[in-house]
Amino acid sequence: MTTFSLFDKPSKFDGIYAFFIVNRFQMLYLFFLMPTYLLHPFMIWGIVAMAIFSQLNIWLLCKWLESNYAKKGYQGFVELFGVRMVRLLTFIGLILILIKITVITLGYLEAIHDFIFPSMNSNWIIFFILLTSSYVASLGMKNTIRFVVIVFLCIFWMIFLYYPFFIPPIAALHDLYPLIPTNWTTDSWKGLLLIWASFSGPEYLICLIPWIKPQQKMRKYLSYANALSTLEYLLLFIASLLFFGSNYLSKSKYPIIHMMRYLQFPLFERLDIILVSLHMFVLVFAISIFLLCIYGAIRIILKKTSTEPSRMGFAVTCIMLFLCLVIVNNWVWSIETEQNILLNIQIWLGGITYFIVPTFLLLLTKLKGRVSA
Repeated sequence: MTTFSLFDKPSKFDGIYAFFIVNRFQMLYLFFLMPTYLLHPFMIWGIVAMAIFSQLNIWLLCKWLESNYAKKGYQGFVELFGVRMVRLLTFIGLILILIKITVITLGYLEAIHDFIFPSMNSNWIIFFILLTSSYVASLGMKNTIRFVVIVFLCIFWMIFLYYPFFIPPIAALHDLYPLIPTNWTTDSWKGLLLIWASFSGPEYLICLIPWIKPQQKMRKYLSYANALSTLEYLLLFIASLLFFGSNYLSKSKYPIIHMMRYLQFPLFERLDIILVSLHMFVLVFAISIFLLCIYGAIRIILKKTSTEPSRMGFAVTCIMLFLCLVIVNNWVWSIETEQNILLNIQIWLGGITYFIVPTFLLLLTKLKGRVSA
């Protein structure tokens, strides 16, 4: 029987793959909700401000990726924290990944159910999504990372479909006023938190450092990814304002998808179905990466890193994740109040981890270097 090579590292990928990964991680489920939460035109400056802070965070992350600890992969974490602390931090990271994968999967599931398969049992949709993701993940981390190129090429061009919303008669300049905030509320602070959480994603590169080549150009590639995500956020938010207006934007849960229903092309109808379907590539890629991270984390926690990955262990991981998603979908996500709580937890956790992880790793590396010296 052939070996089950999930985590082979025959060669490392260039920074362009990090660009694709970071950009698509920043364009996961939350950007669908962003216009509904931001509402006011002056939040355009909030997107710009959070993009600047995100760029600073990326600079800190790249500084750590260039360190000797990062270049050593798992062994570098052991030297930095010690075996027991690595296992503890891995357990915490496992919980965070489970919450994130649950929210983005069930969030996409809701959009799929509303726009494509309204009469289909949602548990079957979860099954088919996870089955596809499990197959991609079973090909190994190397091939899963390569899959991001297909994902990017299938998705990034969609931003150009929104151009009709920027030209008359749909566009009205007064919908972008006021650009200076006259009334700052608690909802505005929540909007900033959502933007910051939406920019999260680069911190997951620490799970992929054995496969991503640490090079000087990494900072440039990640900066480009952050800039592209910022441009996409701005264009989608402005298009939503021009189409709905700030007074009616909160009435739609998925304004970005609903806008596509009003576009008419000679060859295609119901572009919203095409849009949601193609975004499945992003979901499958994200779940595949996180599924491998979950299995790898379980191996670290159980002290199995010295043994070869097993098909049975990976299959059990996939089954347990499926059961977890079904349970949350039927008993938590189906209740609106519980759904909002879970979504808010993910937004807070995403914002906190994105802020803490790069800073914490860099500070500890600097401190460790001084102690060693």
